[in-house]
Amino acid sequence: MAVSDLVRFDSPQQTDLDKCVHCGLCLNSCPTYRELGVEMDSPRGRIYQMNQVASGAAEINASYLEHMELCLACRACESACPSGVQYGRLIEAARAEIEQKVKRPTWEQALRYFIFGKLLPSQTLLKLAARGMWIYQSLGIQRFARETGLLKNFGRLGRIESLSPPAEFPTFFEQYGKIFPPKGTKRYRVAMLGGCIGNVSFARLNEATVRVLQQNGCEVVVPAEQTCCGALQVHQGMRDITRRLARQNIDAILGGGFDAIITNAAGCGSTLKEYHELLEHDDQYRDKAQEFVRKVKDVTEFLASIELSTAMKGLPYKVTYQDSCHLLHGQKIKAAPRQLLKSIPGIQLREMVSSEICCGSAGVYSVIHDEMAASILENKMQNVNRTEAEVIATANTGCMLQLRTGAARHGNGQRVVHVVELLDEAYSAL
Repeated sequence: MAVSDLVRFDSPQQTDLDKCVHCGLCLNSCPTYRELGVEMDSPRGRIYQMNQVASGAAEINASYLEHMELCLACRACESACPSGVQYGRLIEAARAEIEQKVKRPTWEQALRYFIFGKLLPSQTLLKLAARGMWIYQSLGIQRFARETGLLKNFGRLGRIESLSPPAEFPTFFEQYGKIFPPKGTKRYRVAMLGGCIGNVSFARLNEATVRVLQQNGCEVVVPAEQTCCGALQVHQGMRDITRRLARQNIDAILGGGFDAIITNAAGCGSTLKEYHELLEHDDQYRDKAQEFVRKVKDVTEFLASIELSTAMKGLPYKVTYQDSCHLLHGQKIKAAPRQLLKSIPGIQLREMVSSEICCGSAGVYSVIHDEMAASILENKMQNVNRTEAEVIATANTGCMLQLRTGAARHGNGQRVVHVVELLDEAYSAL
């Protein structure tokens, strides 16, 4: 496929842009508009700018880049839109067009390509990075730097460091290629996706996910040749890399005779469920992608759709639930995680105000736009604290990292967990 074809397919299409009637009902759902009150940093304003570029009335310039990049791509505007505008598709296409047409400094191009094209898809490099992080953490260097305030001298880098996830050993990469039998009668055969950073920083969550699936009659296969889903890449406009990763995952998983392909990271799941759109112009993979997408299930979605094992011990926790943007707005799944939480004896579910508003994580957004992300997070924690819950549950690993930071900075000692971790605790307590 020629570069000109990629630009045509990876730029906002006029038919999609024209669906926006500029009513403004999306404004209050947009985190950046709520923070700044700036029209150009609202979904309506960004679509106006996309229209200007698409029609040739304006060029891609520094202002356009700033407003497009400041968007969290949380897709809350999609849930609010009465016209069915697929804003997520538009913002990702706009960023893909920027990636194709805007020349970045050489060092930035090299860094982006290394992180998104080499590091995240590589088991070897991620293991090496995890080992370095483990040394930094286990030798007390991180604790010393944080407790002494040394990191404050590094400005933005110091703020970003506070978001760095822990390295967990053994990593979940050690489970690749293994098959885990069900507890009791086999009811389903499922593939478990480990992710990229999830294999290193959320290895225990992945293991808990496997145990919960086993408890519910699943034979769980962890495909050896799977790779990063491509979510972080597509959010950065690097759709060519995401397409490569999508093809690898399809080849690694599709022929395994699985009833479902399971992910516990809502951000990953949203991208996995859009492989058919990414590969719609690929004659070899178009049909395979559609079949793959039909099998992808968020773990909460899957568990809520089957007869859940009730062999649980009660957990006397007050829990509030933060909607993951890419589960609620991207995948349109709201009831499933709440249904699972309510199924655990003893749990008191306390709904927070504006649980549907982004926490500020948004993939690598909290690193690139850390000040905006921090402001959004502080507002989120005010709503969390009002619930007086002692546990914050969510369904996405990025949200977990962000909310842990929020609990440490602005909270009341709340524990942050994935919904599946509470299920695992209830099952394991017997």
